[in-house]
Amino acid sequence: MLSRLSELIWADWIWFPEGHGWDDLKDHDGKTFPKTQDLWAVLPVALCFLVIRRIFERTIALPLAALLGVRDKHRVCASPNPLLESHFCSTSIHPTQSSIEILSKQTGCSVRQVQRWFRRRRNQERPSKLKKFQEASWRFTFYLLAFFAGLAVLIDKPWFHDVTMVWENFPKMPLLPCQYWYYMIELGFYVSLIFSVASDVKRKDFKEQIVHHVATILLISFSWLVNYIRAGTLIMLVHDASDYLMESAKMFNYAGWKKTCNFIFTVFAAVFIITRLIIFPFWIIYATGVYPLTIYSTFFGFYFFNGLLVVLLVLHIFWTVLILRMVVKFLPGNDIVEDERSDKEETDSDDEDDGEQRKKPKNGHMQNGHSVLNNNHRKMD
Repeated sequence: MLSRLSELIWADWIWFPEGHGWDDLKDHDGKTFPKTQDLWAVLPVALCFLVIRRIFERTIALPLAALLGVRDKHRVCASPNPLLESHFCSTSIHPTQSSIEILSKQTGCSVRQVQRWFRRRRNQERPSKLKKFQEASWRFTFYLLAFFAGLAVLIDKPWFHDVTMVWENFPKMPLLPCQYWYYMIELGFYVSLIFSVASDVKRKDFKEQIVHHVATILLISFSWLVNYIRAGTLIMLVHDASDYLMESAKMFNYAGWKKTCNFIFTVFAAVFIITRLIIFPFWIIYATGVYPLTIYSTFFGFYFFNGLLVVLLVLHIFWTVLILRMVVKFLPGNDIVEDERSDKEETDSDDEDDGEQRKKPKNGHMQNGHSVLNNNHRKMD
């Protein structure tokens, strides 16, 4: 029964256009083709990335942070209080006003003291600026190397200049050694991100990031199995083109280099929109989802592959909205870029005398010739 089910799942007509199948991917005449078992190599590659990352963060990222002047702010820790700690861990880290009043009576503390305790306790859970810098510098290094390595792999390939050639002689396109390593390294990196998700900095788009990583892993793996490798390499290159700019902007932000951060972020926004919202849909998705209709009849693998591309496109649109909101904040004169995805660190002055706080001017207004900056207003985290 299992063998019958396996035959049905991997039937040629599901994954390949009519007249082609898995037999086309068998090695012959010295030509090598991608195989399912090749993907097992991704696991040791991912583990190597995890080890290299720890070494990198300690031996390179930390000294670099000191060189750029990255400093963590002193955080006041919440005083030990078993009752409040129990509520924080088991009920909510953001208690309602009624819960605060009840906790105030139970602990003998004032309402303001309970609010301050929860603010300090939430701050303890937030990652430090140094940790964020280490993560950003690691990703910057990988994305930068991956982009230029991918460019070196593709620059002399005909399908880099004419995307419709990704289908030339499909699926009987032999695997090149450079394509093998490009795939294993990229896929291994994204698998390592899944392994490290519990310890990485969590942002407001955490769920979208997980969807992106899973879709990317499925996309790369599937394109390997059915020999969509030419299209796959183009997709990976387009995605790496802007990521290293974003990570470098974060690094300079954590170091307090505002003008450098804003300049790089503006360049990143332009590159992101060009690669993700113009090149990706109008060149790559056209080559994988529109052009094939002129040479092949549709099949399930065609819809599956392009469905994953559409998922990525939707995420690109979502992130573009966030990016544009961040850019708009400093274009009129507000020179602080705030990451829409990040939690702000709270201070003890938060929620105290709220009515007075609402009346105070925010960033962009002037007092005595100087900008009034809200201490809670932060750049990209």
